[in-house]
Amino acid sequence: MNARKFIAVNSREALKMVRAGLGDDAVILSNRKVPEGVEIVAMGGAELSRLSEMRSNDVRVSAPKPAAAPASVPAPAATPAQQLPSRQALNQAAALGAKVLDANTKREIAIAKPAVATQAVVTQQAVKQEEKPAAPSPEQSGIMSEIKTMHNMMQEQLACMAWSDMQHRDPKRSTLMREMINVGFSPVLSRQLLEKMPVNGDKAWVQRVLGHNIRVATAKEDVVTRGGVYALVGPTGVGKTTTTAKLAARAVVRYGADKVALITTDSYRIGAHEQLKIYGKILGVSVHAVRDTEDLKLTLSGLKHKHLVLIDTMGVGQRDSRVAGQADMFNAAGVHRLLLLNATSAGGTLDDVVRMYHGTGVVGCIPTKLDEAVTLGTVLDVVVRHKLVMHYIASGQRVPEDLHEVNLDYLLHRTFKVTANPTPFQMQELEFPAFMAGSGAAPTMRAEYAA
Repeated sequence: MNARKFIAVNSREALKMVRAGLGDDAVILSNRKVPEGVEIVAMGGAELSRLSEMRSNDVRVSAPKPAAAPASVPAPAATPAQQLPSRQALNQAAALGAKVLDANTKREIAIAKPAVATQAVVTQQAVKQEEKPAAPSPEQSGIMSEIKTMHNMMQEQLACMAWSDMQHRDPKRSTLMREMINVGFSPVLSRQLLEKMPVNGDKAWVQRVLGHNIRVATAKEDVVTRGGVYALVGPTGVGKTTTTAKLAARAVVRYGADKVALITTDSYRIGAHEQLKIYGKILGVSVHAVRDTEDLKLTLSGLKHKHLVLIDTMGVGQRDSRVAGQADMFNAAGVHRLLLLNATSAGGTLDDVVRMYHGTGVVGCIPTKLDEAVTLGTVLDVVVRHKLVMHYIASGQRVPEDLHEVNLDYLLHRTFKVTANPTPFQMQELEFPAFMAGSGAAPTMRAEYAA
């Protein structure tokens, strides 16, 4: 037997020496502390397996004709490999069966198994104690915090230098980037579009690419022409009731009042039902109120002969738990949804609204309050990035005059129109490198856009 001894300052280093000298299948025979550190006695797994096979062969030969040893001859002392056989050897010996093993071999295995398990537990505990990192001192924590701060400052400075260099090398691209951000587009979309802009590209190229990526409902997809049941959803104050009346008025002019019906699920806001009833009385269409899913299904079953049924919903914040319940109710009743987007909201708010309200039942969107918005880039940015289908745009309170079909040329022209009075929120040229350095440090969502 060729058992090897390894001595190191701790258990971790000793185990590394065992692994390097004998391989990953080495078997540890003993582990003890010595003045130099830790001493481990180990043997290669292949060699221990050969010893086990030799012993098994001896057992097979002697089993058919057992013979007792002479009383005057002392029994040979057990070798370390016999005292602590490996797990592989134990499994091989157990596989031979009770017919092959004699009583002495069984007794040795029974004694050796607890010893091997105990030795393995002791070794693992020693390694865990050595590997447990020490808690950093307050001085070390302070140094690490300063290093991280310096690292972030260097990243920002390098990013500022990169953007300043870009302004010198490609002033047209950097000017378009600043203009897109000032009219409401996100740095993410602006950067991704301008990265694909050719050398001779200009603002017209940007408008053309944006027009290709804004999805507008076709004549067959138009909710008034196609008909069906649609619920107008969105947060509070987005104009759901007024837009419902505008769509109903367009349908009444085209198909007649007897082909249109209105439903409200808003039992929370004071006067919501009465407001819709006033619109219904003016248009000459029936108005119904529902409370839950079963009530909605029963009402819709009685309105199957209608060409268009519009549902005005309760306005709740996009993070309200009732948003999910509202979506479940419409999905159960097979109702499609139109999401209304407030063009005056900030980009982060619109992103949150789309994320909370969007689902398989949402067939498109209607941007509202375009007459109140200073810039339209924000709502167009959200429409492009989330690949929403625009059905109409709403720009006032008049019914039905202030509901218009989507005109991309008009929208893009108004979006990039330079205002005579710049606002304090517009990015100046000297502030732009620092702003883009900070926005470029954060991870961004990548998407494919058609050029």
